[in-house]
Amino acid sequence: MTSLPISSSTVVNGKEPFRRNHQNKDKTVKKDASELKLIQGDPEMNRQTTTTKKQHFQGAFLFSLAFAVAYPIPPAFAQRESGDQPLVQSAAHWAWQNPLPQGNHLFGLSFTDANNGTAVGLHGTILRTTDGGHHWIIQSSGKTNWLYGVSFVDANNGTAVGVNGTILKTADGGQSWVSQTSGTTNALLAVSFTDANTGTAVGENGIILRTTDGGASWVSQASGTTNNLNAVSFSDTNNGTAVSWYGIIIRTTDGGAHWLSQRSGTGEFLYGVSFTDANNGTAVGEDGTILRTTNGGIRWFHQASGTTNFLWGVSFADANNGIAVGAEGTILRTTDGGNTWVSQTSGTTQSLIGASLIGANAGATVGFLGTILHTANGGTSWVSQSSAVTIVSLEDVSFSDANNGTAVGDFGTIVRTIDAGRTWVSQTSPSSNTLLGVSFTDANTGTAVGEFGTILRTTDGGNTWVQQVTRRNNDLWGVSFADADHGTAVGSGGRILTTRDGGNTWIRQSSGTGVPLTGVSRTDANIGTVTGGAGIILRTTDGGNNWVPQVSGTLNDLLRVSFTDANSGTTVGQFGTILRTTDGGTNWVPQQSGTTELLTGVSFTDVNHGMVSGVFGIILRTTDGGETWVLETTPTDYDLSRISCTGANNGTAVGYGGSIFRREAVR
Repeated sequence: MTSLPISSSTVVNGKEPFRRNHQNKDKTVKKDASELKLIQGDPEMNRQTTTTKKQHFQGAFLFSLAFAVAYPIPPAFAQRESGDQPLVQSAAHWAWQNPLPQGNHLFGLSFTDANNGTAVGLHGTILRTTDGGHHWIIQSSGKTNWLYGVSFVDANNGTAVGVNGTILKTADGGQSWVSQTSGTTNALLAVSFTDANTGTAVGENGIILRTTDGGASWVSQASGTTNNLNAVSFSDTNNGTAVSWYGIIIRTTDGGAHWLSQRSGTGEFLYGVSFTDANNGTAVGEDGTILRTTNGGIRWFHQASGTTNFLWGVSFADANNGIAVGAEGTILRTTDGGNTWVSQTSGTTQSLIGASLIGANAGATVGFLGTILHTANGGTSWVSQSSAVTIVSLEDVSFSDANNGTAVGDFGTIVRTIDAGRTWVSQTSPSSNTLLGVSFTDANTGTAVGEFGTILRTTDGGNTWVQQVTRRNNDLWGVSFADADHGTAVGSGGRILTTRDGGNTWIRQSSGTGVPLTGVSRTDANIGTVTGGAGIILRTTDGGNNWVPQVSGTLNDLLRVSFTDANSGTTVGQFGTILRTTDGGTNWVPQQSGTTELLTGVSFTDVNHGMVSGVFGIILRTTDGGETWVLETTPTDYDLSRISCTGANNGTAVGYGGSIFRREAVR
């Protein structure tokens, strides 16, 4: 389904990067309509996706996370193939610290009354509330498959559907979810139950599945179309409607024994449908399309939505009261069956996908980056039930000790914690340029670097950040300080800048290459290592007066490097590459990562203990200097940009959409 990775800048085989325009609405994760089409597998977008994916695997390494816009993946192919994963998984727990309660995209929502509701989304995410959304609890689905639709008939009985024919059933309000056999590998995009036993799921390639025994068995029905069915709504056991691309609407009055095409009067793609009885129903779709029927679809007529934004979801509580939600935080409300639609203030610019209205007043909607909104007054006010210190992509993170850490990212974003991430606060940045690297040597002293030669410095834990002048416009992608005074920054065009006075002056040093340099690790005032495109590794033992090339043994791009002393270091990069040295880089030895995916960050706390971050939520951990790498269990498919470890068991990873994760393992 939708994708969602990395990057404003890309190096291919060590050549200068092309720049994706990451300073636009898409980069701030305000998704446009074309991206959302991927949720339902729009064919034209899928073709574009295939091309992008090929480019990625042909050698692009990516820095600034733009997971979903620059690199979309259609529904059936959203997950990594199991063969690309390390074979062993750790039981370690990585928990969301930002956004909260979690930040995975949410696609489906079902409330049965004003209190009980369930939302589903990316990476098998299931959230549950029993108090009208004041508190949302993450439930274990037992799956990492993306879930697109959910339907509850009462507080206890519900079904969720998703990628690869996934069907999950609960009879206890989600305390336990049981996998059911669907008989298909097509993505199931929506589901509608009318009682605990009777339900219908629809999805890719026109698939329709029906159960009359609570999902113990699912039977395929003939839809009459091979287009994706994006939404379905049954008002009773017999009467149901599904919608698709190109204005396709199909209808059954006999529980799906027969599905008949209806004339919609539009060619627009339709993504949501809601019926309250056999006659009254509403469908919504692209370009603000709203269609209404009062005779079971014999005739559909257009209603004025007042917007051209894509509408992704619709929910009616009765024939008169309904809401429609969509792109850029759009919420529309009607109390007269859609004769008039009134725009409501959502307070968000995130795309809203799922909606559920209970009665005239209580309703909720969910969407991108874990957005949850709730109303108790018919939408006069919508209250956010999710929170985030930032939702822009974070590009690097640095902890000076177990408690004090700083993350930086797009648009000059800087966030800070002094309590191991239990709380994160935003700091004032003097620059709006994307910050790509950060290094702290103690709780107070740190430096951040980024686009257009940006260098920022703090000596008071980030209460104030001061811009330092380099008179260089090259992007700086990495920075490392050995102590408060001695540091090195690296970037495009083979740029190396070094300071010996805490950044009061920065001196350009000769790298001997024009290849982009992205990773740097300084262990003391004299010794440092730099990595970059086409497998380049440079080493200095005299504070950077001379940078000497080392033999990496690879042409893969190397993104980051971490040394714990003058001799022991690890670098990671393209195609799952991990290289290790124990002799200061005289010899670099490949290690088995167990993956061919892009590895984006590495952090070691001593010669044995280290962690690696990567795309698709990959985190690897070693306790033996990389002799073995174990795949950690993470709660997302979002791409992770960097990682910072403060002990053998403690680590913090950051990435797309302001994601911050903390390792909560005791071993």
